[in-house]
Amino acid sequence: MIGLSPWTPQSPHDPRLAQLLDDARAAGGDPVAALALADQAAVVLPLPGSGRTAELWRGLAELAAVDITVARSLEPHLDAVAILAQAAEARHATPPTASTWGVYAAEGPGARLEARVAAPGRLLLTGRKPWCSLAEHVDSALVTAWVDDDRRILAAIDLSHPGVELVDEPWVARGLSAVRSTGLQLTEVPAVPIGEPGWYLSRPGFAWGGLGVAACWLGGAVGLARRMRQAATERPPDQIALSLLGQADTHLTAAAAVLTDAATAVDAGLVQGEHAWARCVRVRHVVHDACEAVLALAAHALGPGPLAGEEQHAARVADLQLYLRQHKAERDAAVVGQALVDGMPVPWS
Repeated sequence: MIGLSPWTPQSPHDPRLAQLLDDARAAGGDPVAALALADQAAVVLPLPGSGRTAELWRGLAELAAVDITVARSLEPHLDAVAILAQAAEARHATPPTASTWGVYAAEGPGARLEARVAAPGRLLLTGRKPWCSLAEHVDSALVTAWVDDDRRILAAIDLSHPGVELVDEPWVARGLSAVRSTGLQLTEVPAVPIGEPGWYLSRPGFAWGGLGVAACWLGGAVGLARRMRQAATERPPDQIALSLLGQADTHLTAAAAVLTDAATAVDAGLVQGEHAWARCVRVRHVVHDACEAVLALAAHALGPGPLAGEEQHAARVADLQLYLRQHKAERDAAVVGQALVDGMPVPWS
């Protein structure tokens, strides 16, 4: 098992990962160039739950430490590859995976995507899907659609179909500015169902997927801490600078330890069943809070100079701030609190 230490790159142990990181660096924050690495990343990084989950999350963290936009572009593709592998293992029909993929499962007010059966093993999707990141750049997508008032099904679609229309919505983000989210308007779009209604949310891998995102957050914060450490070597640091760097290390080391422990539990088959989602939300919450702390510590340690004069640093700060908002903060903490009331085991009693 390769742990998730935030300071020592894994690359010397795996030349393929070293090459992937070099190629990610060369992509220069361009999501199209990042998606060109999709097949390479899927070969280098293992599937979650395969016995090498820590290597997967470590790889995602290292990608984000190099460039958050690249990691943000590749993570959904890798999630789709994992979902399709889990579906095949469960003996569900799956489409070929030789494309770049998005995963679009968000819901929003006034947006509803509906599915109706067109033939055995074939659906037609009509309606609107919100929050579809990089939909203008990926070839295919896994989307959730309503089959009735209470149930959703996962389905695979070809985004080049003429019934798929990008909805031009504002994207004014300063962070992840190139990773645009748009709406999709679908009209009678053929789709392949992936599993039965409810399978997507009930499969064990649903909870794990959110920890791949957390690994990317961790890597983004590691990039900030590395810049803090660089500043401390450029001139003799005072006691405040040393304290801020030490605090960043403490937060990142704790978050990495919790994420590594979760990887071990996933591979041991322990993150399944009733409390799997809450357990993963708890881990995400720890990583989220560590990353928010490092953002503040880096701001205090480095001051305005890098924010005003270093493109890479300024982009990393803005990218991480937006990326972290995938976490629902207090609302996700309430999910954990409810699970505790319902009897989820805890390590502190």
